[in-house]
Amino acid sequence: MSPPAPRSVRSATPTISPQPQPQPQPQPQPQPPARPGSLATALRQALAAPDDERGERISQLGLRPLTGGLNNYAFRWGTPSEGEVCVKAYPSGDRWRAEREWRALSLLARRSVPWAPRPLWWDPHGSPPIVIMTMLPGREVRHLDSPRERIAALDGLVDTLRAITAVPLEAGFETLVRVESIQFCLETLSDTWPRRLARVADSTLSADLRHLLRRWSNSGDPEILGRPAPRVFSRGDGNLRNWLWDGAVCRCVDFEYSGWSDRVFDAADLVEHPYREEIDDALWPGVIDALGITDADRPRFDAARRACAMRWAAVLWEKRGRQLGEFLVQLDRVRLLTRDL
Repeated sequence: MSPPAPRSVRSATPTISPQPQPQPQPQPQPQPPARPGSLATALRQALAAPDDERGERISQLGLRPLTGGLNNYAFRWGTPSEGEVCVKAYPSGDRWRAEREWRALSLLARRSVPWAPRPLWWDPHGSPPIVIMTMLPGREVRHLDSPRERIAALDGLVDTLRAITAVPLEAGFETLVRVESIQFCLETLSDTWPRRLARVADSTLSADLRHLLRRWSNSGDPEILGRPAPRVFSRGDGNLRNWLWDGAVCRCVDFEYSGWSDRVFDAADLVEHPYREEIDDALWPGVIDALGITDADRPRFDAARRACAMRWAAVLWEKRGRQLGEFLVQLDRVRLLTRDL
């Protein structure tokens, strides 16, 4: 059994005095390379090189690979003394990721949201498209060792996320829905996944999943989630790998899924992302309270949690051949969340 959930993240450890916050130090102002177009061309050529040459050619450009990029190539360029930038290359034609990120970062910069990368340069025409942005400091929230640090970082995450969602829907985001939206989630669970499961007749797990899907379909959750909700600007990704804590503020990277969403679904997406496991379950209710999820929001929030958990089970089911352990953990999560349906 988990300990009783705190009513807010900030009250999770009431006996601990606040840590003194480090004073910000003057930082060099990062600038893109003097000839960013030439660097972009050389990077594309390096990425197209044979596997045994690619790393060396990238290194010769002064680019150092960054960890954590699952879908893209991300590199550090520059020096700490002169200023470092992030150079990001996106798979060609992949859901307009580069344009979404550039437009989102430009919108946040215009609206003076300080805890996101500042856009410096982009080239949408080559393959792959490339964006250059400022580099952000900090450690991934999910990798923080100290419970006190995690609580402080989650407080910072709430502050940053509220600032992001408060940005007005403009610059085309009024009509551009986030990637992996609630609509996408409903379509996956109602149509795409059942059709794929129907083609697998020799798996007990597949039969269990079909049963869970039928129960979910008849539960009323699809109707609740299909109702319109107030739109907010969304960064479109609940992945905790993208949240960086530096001891004072929590910064956020990766805006390539940005678009409009609703805050209740996005809160559920954050709580039910597979990387949530590295955060104590007792802390999440405080995060949800701090994000402004009210009692009136609970039916939609609970339905969204179940849908998000099931969608991740669908993702991991497709990868069960090489990620069976992760799939089974996620399947247990779905069973827990849907047991009262």
